[in-house]
Amino acid sequence: NNIPEYAFIGRSNVGKSSLINMLTDRKSLAKTSGRPGKTQLINHFIINKNWYLVDLPGYGYARVSKSSKKTFQKFITAYFNKRKQLVSAFVLVDIRHEPQPIDLNFMSWLGEHMIPFSIVFTKADKLKPKAIENHIEDYKNTLLETWEEMPNYFITSASKSIGKDELLSYIGSINAELKE
Repeated sequence: NNIPEYAFIGRSNVGKSSLINMLTDRKSLAKTSGRPGKTQLINHFIINKNWYLVDLPGYGYARVSKSSKKTFQKFITAYFNKRKQLVSAFVLVDIRHEPQPIDLNFMSWLGEHMIPFSIVFTKADKLKPKAIENHIEDYKNTLLETWEEMPNYFITSASKSIGKDELLSYIGSINAELKE
């Protein structure tokens, strides 16, 4: 099928399931948990019969065995390398933390494989606006050491529905371009 796909991925416990539930207006479409590693499959959710939101397992810390982590890594890599319908990835990053090597390495990997992506900063409700600004500036400075330009980014909070309209509008504009 030729329906465009948008993959959502991030470190374990970054708030990915909560963000997906916010974007889809469904409280429990993606299972949320305080336990890292809840998402263990690649889940495709059709949105308005128009595009797929793809929920990928988190990378990094998760309470799963080493062999499970390797399996996750293998099928995530295969998904990104082979999926022709993939239009863009959204890398979720917890805004409360300074740039983490695991996130930066994953973004570099996407760049090396020519996979378009945007950064989605999550949990923005947990910080004051000035702190959000400072953390984004840290990311910009870190990424621009090796990148020519900062990827698109979005500031979100699933609990306060911050960033929902911007993210959906962005996906909508890409879909409109694809139809031309």
